[in-house]
Amino acid sequence: MSACHRDFRASGWLPWHAVAVFAFLYLPIVTLIVYSFNGQGVGGFPPRNLTLDWYRMLFADDAIWQSVLNSLLVAVAAVTIALAFGIPAALALDRANFPGKAVFRRLVLLPLILPGIITGLSLLMLFREADVKLSLVTIILGHGTALISVATTEVFAGLQKLDRAQEEASLDLGANYWQTFWRVTIPNLRLSIIGAALLIFTLSMDEIAVSFFLIGRDNTLPLEIWGRLRRGITPEINAISSIIFVFSLVVIVIWYRLRVREGQPEIAAELGP
Repeated sequence: MSACHRDFRASGWLPWHAVAVFAFLYLPIVTLIVYSFNGQGVGGFPPRNLTLDWYRMLFADDAIWQSVLNSLLVAVAAVTIALAFGIPAALALDRANFPGKAVFRRLVLLPLILPGIITGLSLLMLFREADVKLSLVTIILGHGTALISVATTEVFAGLQKLDRAQEEASLDLGANYWQTFWRVTIPNLRLSIIGAALLIFTLSMDEIAVSFFLIGRDNTLPLEIWGRLRRGITPEINAISSIIFVFSLVVIVIWYRLRVREGQPEIAAELGP
């Protein structure tokens, strides 16, 4: 063990620094959850008269749940579009040689770098020129287009780690390229594809900038919450935010279990305690 490593382990401030970092990250979330049960609403400290009334009001709020359904629909459709275009793009970057490949690789990353305002405004102008009425369909197209780069980069990273020997063995044993793709390549990329799908789903559920420019009459959940926040924070917003947080934790646990099941203990060990 190096002297530098021993010095770091002996430093008494490191645990306190870690506690401060985690407190900075997670105390606001804990506060939000606690105040979703506060009988005094969003005011008053410490919280008292704990109640489930805000959750009862939330479950009776049709506008909120309609926006949740809209967001889920948009997110699932965006995952489908992004993967449908992102997987072939990743395969082209990894397996094919064509003129302009270096430029194409950089252009694929462009939506990740561009601010959402620019992406949303450019898509709005495109839809206006095409005389397309703004609706959930335009939001789906916007999210799917903006998130193709996420699918491409995630799958491309998986392809870089893929052992090509199995594909070569499949071809040597008489399978054609299409059969090899579906029976060998895709199963070996399963974790990368699932990871890309979860990331795209999360980003789509959270997207405001692109949705703001492309929204029609039907709100998504982030825009519904944003509209209500302009009138002030309400306990219902705390309640729906708490439910979203729990849902996110469930997704993380599912992803962790998939990693363990796929026989990647080194990754699981990094994620686990």
